[in-house]
Amino acid sequence: MIGAESTDRVRLVLGAYKLMRYKIICSILLVSSIAITSFLFPWHMAEAEALFHIREMKRPNVPGLVVAADDELPDLTARSAIVMDAATGLVLYERDKDARRYPASTTKIMTLIIALENSDLDDMVTVSKHAAGTEGSTLWLEAGDEIRMGDLLYGMMLHSGNDATVAVAEHIAGSVPAFARLMTEKAHEIGAVHTNFINANGLPNDAHYTTAYDMARIAAYGYQLDGFEQIVSTKEASFAWVKDQTHRLRNENQMLWLYRGGNGVKTGYTDAAGRCLVSAAKENGIQLVAVVFDSVYMWNDSIKLLDYGFSLVRPAQIVRVGEQVGEMTISGGHGRIPVCAAHDLTIAQRKDKEEQYEKKLVLDEVSAPVVRGDKVGKLMILRNGQEIASVDCVADADVVKKSFFARIVSYIKSFVGRWS
Repeated sequence: MIGAESTDRVRLVLGAYKLMRYKIICSILLVSSIAITSFLFPWHMAEAEALFHIREMKRPNVPGLVVAADDELPDLTARSAIVMDAATGLVLYERDKDARRYPASTTKIMTLIIALENSDLDDMVTVSKHAAGTEGSTLWLEAGDEIRMGDLLYGMMLHSGNDATVAVAEHIAGSVPAFARLMTEKAHEIGAVHTNFINANGLPNDAHYTTAYDMARIAAYGYQLDGFEQIVSTKEASFAWVKDQTHRLRNENQMLWLYRGGNGVKTGYTDAAGRCLVSAAKENGIQLVAVVFDSVYMWNDSIKLLDYGFSLVRPAQIVRVGEQVGEMTISGGHGRIPVCAAHDLTIAQRKDKEEQYEKKLVLDEVSAPVVRGDKVGKLMILRNGQEIASVDCVADADVVKKSFFARIVSYIKSFVGRWS
């Protein structure tokens, strides 16, 4: 028989062996993960303008992929790709940008736009049975859940919740088909004329399509809207209704971690669409948007696109927030007031070209009373007579409404002036 002391020694030896084996396994896993990460993304942090860099990876054989002889980025694995200045729509690189593609979950960029323009973020949305039963990626919403609109938009963009898109669509338009019509109309309005939406989440449908150019235009438009950048650039968010012990959602867009200045926007995948990614980054005030559709290495492709785009341009500061751009008379008010830019406007200008821009102030018909900060028009930026960008303009002073007596006096002065 083995005594108690011997038994204890055996247990200690076995425990030590198990602990050592556990440490060895953990060490192997850690070293392996570091090695893999270093191979795929051997980046380094550099100075202000530096971006993350990746090891050059030879493009694999992609069946049916045709790369033009003059393609500036021949190793891209995407069938369609583009990088664009969001402020002006200037295309810095494109590959098959007008080919019809399935957008998968990048569809949700337009869903977000429609929601921001047609609802209040504090609206309470009741989840229907139809929404709760939506297939694909899900937030595990349940019929009868009441969730704040803003929370659903975060869940839709960070975790790609298809059920959230249906709940949002039904709340705003009454049904998904009606909401999809709003999406298509908006796409055409902003110049994405080769796009047609059938649903709010990008689940496969032959009649649900877009192009790389159109999706870049859609994303670029989004950055003009209050709340858009804040949502699509959020890495993590916590909500009590998230059915997870941590109650946290982590953004699936790894470009927010991989790319310096990354601030959007959405991933996507279906068998029909392949790997899709709309990414974005801001550097020195320049906001670029990149799109890759049906890509083998979508992260690498997107990093190369943004790197290439930033290498071609320099910032051109058009106007600063608060800068006076003109004056105007307010109907029913006293005198003239200054008009100022509502926010900064910086556009990308190619380093190899010197271009001239013209500014044109377009004022709305505004009647008193006016509060300082009210929108009163826009400043258009023209190149060769064509509008390429604009910035909202606001009143830089309060204007009270004239009293009835003051209006009579003004009318008499005006009448006398005509005949004097």
